Amino acid sequence: MMEPSGNASDHLLLRAIRGEKVERPPVWAMRQAGRWDPEFRRIRAGRPFFDFTEDIDSAVQATLCPRRFGVDAIILFYDITTLPVAMGLPFTLNSGTGPVPVKPVRSIADVERLDPEPSPIRYGHVIELLRRVKKELAGRAPVIAFAGAPFTVATYCIATGKDISQTRRFIAEQPLVWRELLERLQRATIRFLSSLIEAGADVYQLFDSWAGMLSAEEYAHWAHAYHRETFSAMRQAPGILFVKECPYLDLMCTSGASVVSLGTRHALHVALEQYPEMVFQGNVDAQILRDGTPETVRQAVWRCLDASGGQRHIVNLNHGVDKDTPVPNFVAYVQAVHEWCRSTYLRKG
Repeated sequence: MMEPSGNASDHLLLRAIRGEKVERPPVWAMRQAGRWDPEFRRIRAGRPFFDFTEDIDSAVQATLCPRRFGVDAIILFYDITTLPVAMGLPFTLNSGTGPVPVKPVRSIADVERLDPEPSPIRYGHVIELLRRVKKELAGRAPVIAFAGAPFTVATYCIATGKDISQTRRFIAEQPLVWRELLERLQRATIRFLSSLIEAGADVYQLFDSWAGMLSAEEYAHWAHAYHRETFSAMRQAPGILFVKECPYLDLMCTSGASVVSLGTRHALHVALEQYPEMVFQGNVDAQILRDGTPETVRQAVWRCLDASGGQRHIVNLNHGVDKDTPVPNFVAYVQAVHEWCRSTYLRKG
């Protein structure tokens, strides 16, 4: 059940982010609105991805699909390439390969065609989506906006994506193009997130999905520096940093993010001990949701909660909900949080 309407700052998620003692940890999931859900597929009805996301009526319905499962936050449904599209770089979505630019960035001239301060009108469908979702929720749950961090978005702009060797080759061959691309994306990202917070987003998440594959030196220059600048500029709302299975927990925890999302490579209880002022998100393995049973999902969630004690912790996955995840497993994932809290109360009682 979602919380009753009231002051957004009183929501469970916001209180947990502030590090307050909470009655139970909040739970939501990346890609909680997605192809794994038959209701989502019904709403999409086979339409091309970008057409679907820009149909505001459908995007509102898709965004709100997960509320029937009792999640504690709603993340808006759009794509991290929404921003470079608004900057002037069209994308298509290819099955199996993800978003691909119509004309990949290859030169300084290509970069200079990208508007570093796109007008909010160019992503007006996202702002309207946010406003409509906020109205529909009527204060019952906080709304999360998001953006891709410059490194990961830049890899899509040059059409390398998660192929880190190809990204490194591009950077070695075109260092000035790469640096200017990151700088333009950074300016646009801060403007984009600021617009969404002004429009009512309660929290934002910064995705740097592929930065965890970088060396420590590369991460410091191409990822961490931009994370710090983004979180420093975005103090109007709390921010969550997500880097898929990132090995550099020390750098993540000095990024300025209010919350750091953990993968499965880090032990949650150790992270909580090492960084006593930090709130963590994660670290349930999405593969268990995809391949396990409701019982193994419940056990995975309980192990995670036993590690955190239910404080300074937001239950989430190490990545997004996989498209082949059975609905009963997602139901078990959310319910397990409530069951753990009831069990803990009885044990203490």
